[in-house]
Amino acid sequence: MTSGNIRARLAADPGLGAGNVLPKLFEHGADPDGPGAGFDVPVDGFPAWQQLTLGQLRERVAARAAWWHEQGIGPRDPVAVYVSSSADCLLNFLALTWLGAIPALVNQYVPGDIAAEYIRRLRGVGLLTDPEHRTRLAGQDLGLAVHGDTAATGTGDPTKAPPPYQHDGDDPIAITHSSGTTRMPTAVVHSNNSLFAATRLFRLAAPRAQGAARILSALPSAHAAGISALNLALCNRSDLMFLSTQNDGAAVVDAIERWQPTGVFGFAATWAQLARYDLSTRDLSSVALWFNTGDCAHEPHIRNLVAAGSQQTVSREGVRRIPGSSFVDGLGSTEMGHSAFHITHSGSTERYGRCVGVPHSFAQVALLDTATGREVPVGQVGHFGLKAPTLAPGYWNDTGATYRTRLNGYYLTGDLLYRDEEGYYFHVDRAVDAVDLGGGEWLYTAMSEERILTACPDVHDCTVVSLEVDGRVVTDVLLALHGSADPDADRTPAVRAALTEAAAATLRRVVVISEDDLIVGPTGKVRKFLMRQRHRAEMAAV
Repeated sequence: MTSGNIRARLAADPGLGAGNVLPKLFEHGADPDGPGAGFDVPVDGFPAWQQLTLGQLRERVAARAAWWHEQGIGPRDPVAVYVSSSADCLLNFLALTWLGAIPALVNQYVPGDIAAEYIRRLRGVGLLTDPEHRTRLAGQDLGLAVHGDTAATGTGDPTKAPPPYQHDGDDPIAITHSSGTTRMPTAVVHSNNSLFAATRLFRLAAPRAQGAARILSALPSAHAAGISALNLALCNRSDLMFLSTQNDGAAVVDAIERWQPTGVFGFAATWAQLARYDLSTRDLSSVALWFNTGDCAHEPHIRNLVAAGSQQTVSREGVRRIPGSSFVDGLGSTEMGHSAFHITHSGSTERYGRCVGVPHSFAQVALLDTATGREVPVGQVGHFGLKAPTLAPGYWNDTGATYRTRLNGYYLTGDLLYRDEEGYYFHVDRAVDAVDLGGGEWLYTAMSEERILTACPDVHDCTVVSLEVDGRVVTDVLLALHGSADPDADRTPAVRAALTEAAAATLRRVVVISEDDLIVGPTGKVRKFLMRQRHRAEMAAV
């Protein structure tokens, strides 16, 4: 059966969801010798970088399902997964959903003390760790009945796995977490339908995109986006290689050269890492598509990528490859389940300024004044509210947080946007990072960073930190430079000119920092809340 026929049959199956893609593929006659998934680490005797066939993937998942079943894990049992490798994370996700259990995926970079408290709050029944993460949790009382080791789960007998659980659309199939504005992540529950809605309504309903035939994923495997990337590749019958690290730009570039993907999936933090390198000196010719979700990406980082790679075009001379690639940008979050907007950039694109594009057909978007609940007019910044089938049902064990994020039937994402007369939306900041300057003026840190990066080509990343000193707002701009840049050059005039007049009036200093000076979360996102706290403490000590 062709991949097109399989995709059509999957799209027409109302029982298909994010928790049962693997068994549904076999139910609809997918070729066991077709593509399954590959990982950058060995899997049960299969070498690293070798893609498992669909049949091999099923067998390895069934072995883990049998092992968990023997430990007494069954439907509705929350099981935390706190591991390093993408293989251990995703194979056990597939195995636990096979049983109807609820895998709670914990990002590998979450510190041990935070992970322990997060796991306790889940009130689950099981935990999976590898040696590194078991050491991080040493001495912690987690109150769990089952504590599995990654070395053991693959030893189960696949023939003893029970029949795959029959999921309802509203069944919880995973718990993932936010990056955490301060330190403690929030646990987000996803249903069988919600985390698959965009794939069903958009991805499977359209032809497979150019660049989607051979996917390298630099997304965190423990994130909702990692689960969706796995399911999308399986449904599209695409080759897939999943990396275990996303915060190392050199490793991502090396992986592209080694595996020659046609598409690369990642977060904005990954593209910022790649901006440190001269990509023209590397062999990225296979890449036709870069796909971003989470935070929208900065213009210089996008331009750096679309200048690389190559893509097919049709002309009078026939099909040929031309230099340059496409970058699909979007604004998403764990709770949103999928990007609500989309825009595609190429080398000729000029619509930047943190434009996130237009809403997907399945997304009902409103920019709201939270004081009145009414929509703001065109051109005015408002709080982003979303109604969509992709939305997570809520926060695990925290109904208070679930309902605090709702207004007039919309989920409030915590983002600030405006729309223009043509219906395009522009992201200016996270609400918690925006600074009220008084008199109707605001300092939007994310938009300020966008303008600074565009104005200063020798800067590859920056962070805007504003605080109140002696009753007035002051702003310090922290710059991370390209290796060839002069660290002693005075960039203050260029930075000041890039800011709005009101924001420029608050500028106190421009500081060159190293990568080590940035405080980042598990997904590589800069934690501005903690940056402000540290910077305030450092300034007070001067």
